[in-house]
Amino acid sequence: MLKRIPITADLVMAVSLGLFLPITLFAEETVPNIRTIPMDLVVPEMVSGEPAAGRRIRGVLPEYFDTDIHHALYLPNDWVKGRLYPVLVEYAGNGPFRNRFGDVSTGRLDDSSLGYGISGGEKFIWICLPFISQDHQRNQRQWWGDVEATVNYCIQAVDYVCKEFGGDRSALFLTGFSRGSIACNFIGLHNDEIASLWKGFICHSHYDGVQLWNYSGSDGVSALERLTRLKGRPQFITHEASVDATQKYLNDVHPDGNFTFTRIPFKNHTDSWVLRGLTERTQLRNWLRDLIE
Repeated sequence: MLKRIPITADLVMAVSLGLFLPITLFAEETVPNIRTIPMDLVVPEMVSGEPAAGRRIRGVLPEYFDTDIHHALYLPNDWVKGRLYPVLVEYAGNGPFRNRFGDVSTGRLDDSSLGYGISGGEKFIWICLPFISQDHQRNQRQWWGDVEATVNYCIQAVDYVCKEFGGDRSALFLTGFSRGSIACNFIGLHNDEIASLWKGFICHSHYDGVQLWNYSGSDGVSALERLTRLKGRPQFITHEASVDATQKYLNDVHPDGNFTFTRIPFKNHTDSWVLRGLTERTQLRNWLRDLIE
């Protein structure tokens, strides 16, 4: 049975922020709420201090020491100095937002979940990166801020993690939720230098080019130019309830791409699905393992 979604102020705000995009103005009444499934992982709190195995610390690049700009770095439980580890680089969604399903997106990187849920806290270094505000003073919570500064921060942070903590330059993966999912291409394929970093991408909920948003460069021509920098590398693409819109878009504009599409069978706009023992999480972990091995 189909139920019409009411057009509420929350829905209008969500669409404008890229937090929730109904594929249609109808939804299956039977699509469950993910909160009926208990979590089997809890993301570590970001704390101050020195990096160490099993700790998630607040860090900052030297040029931003006198600002509120920061990233979050997690070294896996099995981290040992001198060994190499694949790296999950993550971008957060827009915020602040809360919907009627109980979904929350703060826009803060410390509330991100994908990297920890994907890795289970082991075998991967995980770093959550900021979008840099236009004034270069704080992390941008809505959309992009200064794109060039954000791209440069990413390049420098990845280099730092590889030099100081054993990040494997041949196994760098970019991931993100909502705005962060769009950022996998919008930021991660912004130019040839940053595009050359990645072995693969994990995009959850939204995709660059599928919809026109209210920022410069969201048009189809610009998105397609970024997509040409993908150069055959794999992307694991998910979306709550339906992934059909993204799959149709990519079948039309990039039919030879190396894409894996997976529907997350819940109505929630959240990255917390990876904190639950879902079949889709196992599928993602297997996809990632196969790329590394």
